[in-house]
Amino acid sequence: MSNKTVLLAEDDASIRLVVNQTLVTAGYQVRATTSADALERWIRNGEGDVVVTDVYLGDTAIFELLPSIKLARPDLPVIVMSGQNTILTAASAARHGVFDYLPKPFDIDQLTNLVGRALKSPNKRETAAQGAKPDADASLPLIGRSDPMQEVYRIISRVMNTDLTVLIEGESGTGKELAAQAVHQLGSGKEGLFKALDLAAMPTEQISRDLFGTEDQPGLAFQKDATLYLDEIGDLPAEAQTQLVKLMREAGGARIIASTRQPLAKLVDEGQFREDLFYRINVVRIFMPPLRQRKEDIPELVRTFLLRAQRKGLAAKQIEPAAMDLMMAYDWPGNVRELENLIMRLAALSPDAVISQRDIERELRAEALKDLSANTSFEKEVETLLHRYIMADLLQASPDDSKIHQEVLEQVERPLIKLALSVTSGNKLRTAALLGVNRNTLRSRINSLGLADD
Repeated sequence: MSNKTVLLAEDDASIRLVVNQTLVTAGYQVRATTSADALERWIRNGEGDVVVTDVYLGDTAIFELLPSIKLARPDLPVIVMSGQNTILTAASAARHGVFDYLPKPFDIDQLTNLVGRALKSPNKRETAAQGAKPDADASLPLIGRSDPMQEVYRIISRVMNTDLTVLIEGESGTGKELAAQAVHQLGSGKEGLFKALDLAAMPTEQISRDLFGTEDQPGLAFQKDATLYLDEIGDLPAEAQTQLVKLMREAGGARIIASTRQPLAKLVDEGQFREDLFYRINVVRIFMPPLRQRKEDIPELVRTFLLRAQRKGLAAKQIEPAAMDLMMAYDWPGNVRELENLIMRLAALSPDAVISQRDIERELRAEALKDLSANTSFEKEVETLLHRYIMADLLQASPDDSKIHQEVLEQVERPLIKLALSVTSGNKLRTAALLGVNRNTLRSRINSLGLADD
């Protein structure tokens, strides 16, 4: 049996019971409480080897106690559990020197491992920064409480008080620049300059001038206390890549945070990106998940964007449940940026106080039609697919009993109807209207294609 004692502070009885039993089974002694006062008293009396605590114990936030706890027991590792899973919770945990931050719900084995690590190497995560109380969600640099976003927050909380180079990967519109701003604004270097350069939109001469300066004026890359965000670093010209490698070999330059929507490793293989630069910027990686992989964040994002629109002077709006269901069904190829633009547009243009499902349908249909008219390669792509999958069947088919035409039409029709049903949340009447077919015809095709049970 271990002689190590865990001080457990959690006011949710079920969580407290599970954590208590798990830690006891793992060989630890556990003292459990729901009271912030009891926890603080035990710590001041020198009890316990590690603390596992919820963010809120009744009306008391653990972050209010941590400064005095750190003064009394500076080497006591603290693990914070939280259901308030925002970027500022993770940032506050890091600022107050906690050993680690664990968003709820969590894997109980992960907590046990953290306790073991904390006891072996206590206080490795302590930082000098103090303070920071959570603001309203609408003011957060990043929004979302999904599991993919929790991983983003955890990495940001680990690197924000360092000068490590960070590479942020993700599709367009996922919030890569917002993540870079969060690393800067929430960290110890927030008083320094934050400068974003959109490399994809800048001429080569301007990139070189802004980054490395001229004979008369030093460039941004040489500003010691600055954070330099290089958006789409895969588009950095070859000469600038060489200069950046040289700069990063020397200490004292700006902190580099880079982002890319392209796989840099592939660009390295193709000879379009320097391998040594890739390894210098690929120190800490943050992957910004596409919105389709974190749809549970959509309601919170929508509420946040409506609140921001109201703060900009637009009329207050609400979203009807059916409209929210439709947005949850949509895959958002433009990610968070597309969602924000849609909500801001409706907040500005919709005459009604409640944004309806019909409003959302109209806007999404307009965007789809615009994309379709701009995409002249759709037919070519279909032709390529037919060559790949159907050509062999055409060469071998018997003219007497061929069903190729029917089978191809069904393979196109089935995903089309499934897509339309997802857009209308399964409403067959609206689906028929969207597709321009009779509702009885649609019902018949759903049954014929085997979609009735999907």
